[in-house]
Amino acid sequence: MPVNLQAPRAQDLFPVAGVRIGVTEAGVRKQGRKDLSVFLLEPGAAVAGVFTRNRFCAAPVLVCREHLAAGLGIRAIVVNTGNANAGTGEDGLARARATCAALARHLGIAPEQVLPFSTGVIMEPLPVERIEAGLPAALADAQPDHWLRAAEGIMTTDTLAKAFSRQVQVGGRTVTITGISKGAGMIRPNMATMLGFMATDAAIAPALMKPLASELADGSFNRVTVDGDTSTNDSFVVIATGKAGNAPVTSLDSADGAALKAAMLEVARLLAQAIVRDGEGATKFITVRVEGGRDGDECRKVAYAIAHSPLVKTAFFASDPNLGRILAAVGYAGIDDLDQTLIDLYLDDVHVAVKGGRNPAYREEDGQRVMKQSEITVRVGLGRGSAADTVWTCDFSHEYVTINADYRS
Repeated sequence: MPVNLQAPRAQDLFPVAGVRIGVTEAGVRKQGRKDLSVFLLEPGAAVAGVFTRNRFCAAPVLVCREHLAAGLGIRAIVVNTGNANAGTGEDGLARARATCAALARHLGIAPEQVLPFSTGVIMEPLPVERIEAGLPAALADAQPDHWLRAAEGIMTTDTLAKAFSRQVQVGGRTVTITGISKGAGMIRPNMATMLGFMATDAAIAPALMKPLASELADGSFNRVTVDGDTSTNDSFVVIATGKAGNAPVTSLDSADGAALKAAMLEVARLLAQAIVRDGEGATKFITVRVEGGRDGDECRKVAYAIAHSPLVKTAFFASDPNLGRILAAVGYAGIDDLDQTLIDLYLDDVHVAVKGGRNPAYREEDGQRVMKQSEITVRVGLGRGSAADTVWTCDFSHEYVTINADYRS
């Protein structure tokens, strides 16, 4: 079961003016499940995306990059689950482009104005004929309030849909932000294995969209890890329709820009943390906070070394305060001049290690008390400077192995 994560309710998700969403069952891989979604954007929407850094990226990622670079204005998004269209070569590219062309014909727009997304099994041909056959039903279903249906329609091994909304005042107008994501395994930064879609009706200068999407990803999806694997299809798209009526935000450092970015970052972090809370087989949600670094990069190195360690993660699953594993991960994180005599380690309120050694006041039963919790904070002090950073992860359970061993069956 997900760790302290509730299924979203449709009534808690605000429609975003300028966006309509339709979802259907196309039988992409299995019958009887929502697996094809379309997002329809009114003219003038500004769109930017952040994509996987895996060099073996999927065909839809390549096509999305091409279509965003074409600069014709994105008018539609099409998402299928069940098949990743990755590891499919030139044939996969042709099928991704055919999907875009099919939706474009229905809408009377150019194929370059469509962004395709796929998630699911790798190295199998995309059944584009099933997607094309399902498009009329998805288009007929399109409504502004179908965010929850879309959150359900993009799921793969997720056990719960992931969707959040916020509203904020920008330039004297109420601005709406709604986002959805999917992901449960093959999760680590650069990006996590996920699809994420966030829309706002705020007016934002188009030139700000790419840096905004990058900042949002860096503060959220690039701070989570489940198992350390980077997927082939990771994509995070940010849409601004401009329908709220605010004066366009032209600087993210202005009062309006900062307020908008803070609200969008809150939604992005909730979505990213929901992926970890629903991590495959997860029983615990773990915050890893590293302080006292010389810069953020070395804090993240240490945080990810802890968060990726199978030995650490299995100890958390067992509620076993075998905390030398955490110290070992700090030591191999890649800081060559790290002084171990300056290291402090905390589990929540329990001070475990002082200056690189066991705290004389530490008691095993205190560590075990914390390890039994469903939410745990690991805090490491490096004693090297004033930088700090945080990542979120989960434990490794027997269920993780079962899910991934049976994924294709």
